[in-house]
Amino acid sequence: GVLVDSGAAHAESWRIVARQHGLDVSDELFQSTFGRPSRDIIRIIWGADTTDARVAELDDEKELRYRELIHGNIPLMPGCREMLAALRDAGLVLSVATSGPRENLECVISEGRLSEFFTATVHGFDIQHGKPAPDCFLLAAKRCGLPPADCVVVEDAPVGIEAATAAGMPAIALTGTHPAERLRAAGASEIINHLSALAPALITKCLKHQ
Repeated sequence: GVLVDSGAAHAESWRIVARQHGLDVSDELFQSTFGRPSRDIIRIIWGADTTDARVAELDDEKELRYRELIHGNIPLMPGCREMLAALRDAGLVLSVATSGPRENLECVISEGRLSEFFTATVHGFDIQHGKPAPDCFLLAAKRCGLPPADCVVVEDAPVGIEAATAAGMPAIALTGTHPAERLRAAGASEIINHLSALAPALITKCLKHQ
């Protein structure tokens, strides 16, 4: 949701799979769960008593649909590559931490030609607890060789901002998936409306004022 304009494809893939099983995913339900691990979302849609084996099947089905929707046309956010290049060239260490599976991450990194920018990556199956738990961001910091206090998270979802706060990292929120007021209420230190605003100076400012 930060590097990729993934909301529409995720929403459509949830609706496709839910309809195949006689269920419905409303816009409100999608918005309230976006950013959480798909395994958690499945138990919200299909029921808390859904078995682990069934969750795994539905998870694979949903994420396959998502990759089919974006394959060959990764919808990178406007200014994504330019922003990453500017941060890298300023000496910042960059990582991706996602609740999604490894296959989704590899699809975006490879087809989006983004591998040159990242020192480390973390996907949803690297960790035990998904957002809003801090696990993914703490592991990303560890893989980058940095203490959490030296890290800043860029997020587009309230659960991600909550995870950053739990990790002891300030969060810069990108609007689009959620409005600024909701992101601010979740604990975002700064709000940006476009990736071009994600300059090294803003990250330095967040670190100084945490």
